[in-house]
Amino acid sequence: MTSGSTSSPASASVLRDAAGVALASTRFVPHTLAALLGSSSTEAQRFEVLATLSSGPWDRDRIDAEFQRLLAADPQAADIDAERRVAACGRALRRARRLVLLGTLVRDVAGVAPLAEVVGAMTALAEVAVQRGVAAVADGLSRRFGTPCARDGTPQDLLVVAMGKGGGGELNVSSDLDLVFVYDQEGETRDLRRPPQHDAVLRPLGNQEFFERLGRALIGLLADATAEGFVFRVDMRLRPNGDSGPLAVSSPMLEDYLVRHGRAWERFAWLKARVVSAPVFASAAAFAMQCKALDDLVRPFVFRKYLDFNAISALRELHARIRAERTRRGAGRPERQDDVKLGRGGIREIEFIAQALQVIRGGRDARLRTRSTLVALEALVDCRALDAASGAALAADYVLLRQVEHALQYVDDAQTHLFPPDPAARDRVARLLRRRDGEALAQELGGARERVAAAFDAVFAPAGRTAAGAGSGGEASDGAEWLGAPQDALQARLSALGYDRPEAGAARLAALARSRPVGTASDGARLAIERLVGALCRSARQLEPQAHAGTDADELLLRAIDLVEVIAGRSTYVALLDEFPRARDRVLRLLAASRWATDYLVRHPILLDELLDERDHADPTRGDPDWGAWRAALRAQLDDAHPDAERQMNLLRDAHHAQVFRLLMADLEGRLTLERLADHLSALADAALEETIAHVWRGIARRHRAAPRFAVVAYGKLGGKELGYASDLDLIFVYDDDHPDAAELYGQLARRTITWLTTHTSSGVLFDIDLRLRPNGNAGLLVTTVDAFEAYQRGGAAGAWVWEHQALTRARACAGDREVGARVEAVRRAVLLQPRDHDRLAQAVVAMRARMLAAHPSRGGGFDVKHDRGGMVDVEFAVQFLVLACAAREPRLLGNLGNLALLHIAGDAGLVDMALADGAATAYREYRRRQHALRLNGHPAAIVEAADVAAHRAAVQALWRAVLRTDEPLHGDAAAPLARAVA
Repeated sequence: MTSGSTSSPASASVLRDAAGVALASTRFVPHTLAALLGSSSTEAQRFEVLATLSSGPWDRDRIDAEFQRLLAADPQAADIDAERRVAACGRALRRARRLVLLGTLVRDVAGVAPLAEVVGAMTALAEVAVQRGVAAVADGLSRRFGTPCARDGTPQDLLVVAMGKGGGGELNVSSDLDLVFVYDQEGETRDLRRPPQHDAVLRPLGNQEFFERLGRALIGLLADATAEGFVFRVDMRLRPNGDSGPLAVSSPMLEDYLVRHGRAWERFAWLKARVVSAPVFASAAAFAMQCKALDDLVRPFVFRKYLDFNAISALRELHARIRAERTRRGAGRPERQDDVKLGRGGIREIEFIAQALQVIRGGRDARLRTRSTLVALEALVDCRALDAASGAALAADYVLLRQVEHALQYVDDAQTHLFPPDPAARDRVARLLRRRDGEALAQELGGARERVAAAFDAVFAPAGRTAAGAGSGGEASDGAEWLGAPQDALQARLSALGYDRPEAGAARLAALARSRPVGTASDGARLAIERLVGALCRSARQLEPQAHAGTDADELLLRAIDLVEVIAGRSTYVALLDEFPRARDRVLRLLAASRWATDYLVRHPILLDELLDERDHADPTRGDPDWGAWRAALRAQLDDAHPDAERQMNLLRDAHHAQVFRLLMADLEGRLTLERLADHLSALADAALEETIAHVWRGIARRHRAAPRFAVVAYGKLGGKELGYASDLDLIFVYDDDHPDAAELYGQLARRTITWLTTHTSSGVLFDIDLRLRPNGNAGLLVTTVDAFEAYQRGGAAGAWVWEHQALTRARACAGDREVGARVEAVRRAVLLQPRDHDRLAQAVVAMRARMLAAHPSRGGGFDVKHDRGGMVDVEFAVQFLVLACAAREPRLLGNLGNLALLHIAGDAGLVDMALADGAATAYREYRRRQHALRLNGHPAAIVEAADVAAHRAAVQALWRAVLRTDEPLHGDAAAPLARAVA
């Protein structure tokens, strides 16, 4: 995406031609060469100088070496007077700037310097200038006043923070340098000379005064215009309190300002903040710690913990203020559309798109905390905030606009962004950009700006807004009051909209208006809630009938109000639904389709962000989730949060909830079969367990190996890859390690893993875990060796019960060490292949079924598709019996393939009539479908009309009779089993 990011080799002829274009098409190049060589210099001399300067990129090392050469040639560089030394430094930097700009200009005109090289050279120049300038000024000040120190005597340095393009490494060839001066701690200067020099008594200064003096001198060194020009214009208005604030601020002062007074636009300024100075007084390690402390201070101000859609309106307002200021400066003239930076479709709009999406999502995704616009666009594509085509187009247009900006500035070394109206002037710029003529360049530029403007509108002015609304950040309103209006007025309004039970909606709206989140909201937030409620009231009634999935408009409205009450105190979520009407419509469809989905969204409103991803909804052929990519993204977030375990647990929950929500939306839109959904939910649980084990093990201080010899074995729904949305996880933990501390370490790993999975954090709970299937149940060890697991499973009277072997038919190693998992699978297969007396096995299975039936007695008036005779449990028990009784004869039954596949294998092998197997499989699939649909709409048990499933029930009972050779459950003695384990 960062097109042309690598410099290209250039022939002498190409560079010579470019030098000719630069001489003919700019005033800056001939004027500067005349100053360097004298007015009587020959053309050959000018071309020779330009060839030398453009022979290679101007990177940091080359710039610094040139500065050192120029400084050494200045007789005042070694003067005893500090002011003269500083002046010599300034002259060397100004001369270096001219050389850097000349060489880079020619390389750019030749087409061998991509944008990254040009902005990299200017940024490197700024860094050299700041670091050399600080060192020169600080040396003189410290000789007079001493070394600035914290109160504990630790030397302190001035952190020169570059903002904007300087921080992002994107300085243009005539950029201002936006700076903020920060120092770590209060204190005063001390005489740290070794040995102390008693012939000069230093006058101590407070750190703030010292650093303000240093800062003022640095600004003059860089920005003062002399006969040799300037190095960089310096802008300090981004410091706390702007021009009225102190020139240098301590870290505590900065933190207090950002917390108490930091405004929305300042978050975007600090997004690109980067320390560009170097240590002068402090050690390199201490300086690095000061830089990290500053970064840790700023990051939570810029990036919120949750998705922050307030960034949209904040940047829209900032954009409007910038335009208003430009109009004011233009004495009331309309804004200049020929401004490639600030005009419509200009550079600033691309930067705002990237910054808005970075600020929205950067708190959750560390990949977005980059300062570079082009890198940010790549990261936004990677994290699916932008589609690949849009990201590539924005990147290409950004490169073009920046190249045009540079060509405009090359002409006179002037800070201009206006594309000239004069044809001759346009032709001059076109030649610098290797274009045919000014008209061709104007057309190319116009196309780019149209694309950028459309992309900007897609983010900042969503469809469905009026012109006034787009300017204010709000949607067009019907003028009605929905919060605080009398209940009878609300009822009349809902009735007029066509609701059948307006009294219920009116009562709920009145309760919402009295709720604490609404009552404590600011005026602006309450207005946004008002707009959102009005839009939901209108849209819930207008939603097409087929979208309601059996939920009427009145019930849908109540669900929508429930959601509003949850998010009313979180302005970012209100902003999301206010800013993105399409997302709001998806919310309504989701609420209409499923009570369970409503409850899930209410519990985890952070998932509203998922409704913005057009690709997850528009493409029914979208492939299966990429679990490798999901794990890699999660791993990066967890690594970034290390060692903050609570934050890691929240990130894990947020990532899991988001993926469940994507699957839920695909499910409700009919893009997933029930079997594929179960596969995906099971794979998601596996991936979450894998990452949990890896990160928990990393936090165990006494670990004796890089990766644990430890595996998680899943039973039940997860073991059979039939997991549902709210299924518990039936797990056991095993290890294979002869280290003397293995039992203790793996016990610690298991306990912390359980904590990671089950603890209720601010992001909710990940899973409910059941560990009763481990050897000896609740009386057994939390974690066991593979050898002990095998001994228990094979152990006869002292070992596993039949029901535990039934559970083993659905067991699999789902996470952890592959070799340990393979050993568990070998034990499983060996146990299932053991010879068994079929009659005794049948009696045990039937007895187990009887106990389950007693625990779930039939309810009058309906058929429980899971527990009643002829239901799902009968199918599952029949399959388990077939595996235990016949696996030795038909090894294909050992595969952990799920009940439907195992029924087909049994029929194909002749273990049961194929017609019976097919009939039972059809019934089982229908039962699961009905159970799933009922649970999605809030029904705890799947009770249906018996007549609706009579044929399916008969098919299952026929299978039961054929496999178990009995019509009714037998009653026999068995150890107290965990009935759910084999379900």
